[in-house]
Amino acid sequence: MNRLTSEQLIAGLQDLPSLPAVVMELLSSIDQENADISVLARKVSYDQALTAKTLRLANSPAFGAQVKVATIQQAITFLGFQATRNLITAAALSGAFASGRCRGFDDRAFWRHSIATAACARALARRIRFNQDFAFTAGLLHDIGRLVLVTAQPDAYAEVLAWRARHGCEWREAEAAVLGLDHVDAGVALAAHWQFSDTMRQAIAWHHAPHTPGAGSLAAIVHVADAIVHALDLSGESDDVVPRLSGAAWDAMGLSEEAYLHLFRETETQFSEMAAILLA
Repeated sequence: MNRLTSEQLIAGLQDLPSLPAVVMELLSSIDQENADISVLARKVSYDQALTAKTLRLANSPAFGAQVKVATIQQAITFLGFQATRNLITAAALSGAFASGRCRGFDDRAFWRHSIATAACARALARRIRFNQDFAFTAGLLHDIGRLVLVTAQPDAYAEVLAWRARHGCEWREAEAAVLGLDHVDAGVALAAHWQFSDTMRQAIAWHHAPHTPGAGSLAAIVHVADAIVHALDLSGESDDVVPRLSGAAWDAMGLSEEAYLHLFRETETQFSEMAAILLA
């Protein structure tokens, strides 16, 4: 067994890749509405690769820009500041972590699941009149702790993969059995280290336990979106396991069976559009 202490986990965060400064700024200020749009556009434009991927997303059918978007400033004008923030964050995060560090870990499947959960959470939030942009980012980040563990402890996480294969269980159970902590612990630690907003920290912390007092609506949205995406098998993993679903969170969405069927189709379509760009 490779039991990790909280101190070892925190120390391992120092070895994680550095995100562009503008992305770190966006993640820490997601609750703020009064950002200077021109400053954001200028900062992002300095990173040509990030700008190119962001603009491809902005022009995809998933985000519905009515005109061709050629600059970050135009993306903000036509899609809104919060939506553009989401695109920049998705473009940066999906390419930030090196792949192939942990034998047996499917990096591409991880990002397929994260992108699909972001798309589903966004669509779900719109139906219940919750902030779609918060939901998108929380869906994208909900399992980021798995990448923390894979990056910081690749050999130990290979044992997690083997343990899960033997027992056919959920990721958190295998992680706790082998490491003594799980990807939620790692995600919360990363959220503090990267100074995520309190909104994102809370969603990451409680997306597996949305019934916890004070967990908040965003955790419930991500929880339901996560389960839907697992059920739709969008990650492409052959041994995907649908996590235990909170009936209270599902009921709190207040959607009919027909509404859920529309949600499933929308999730699949938007996921395909975004994955084609982010994982190219």
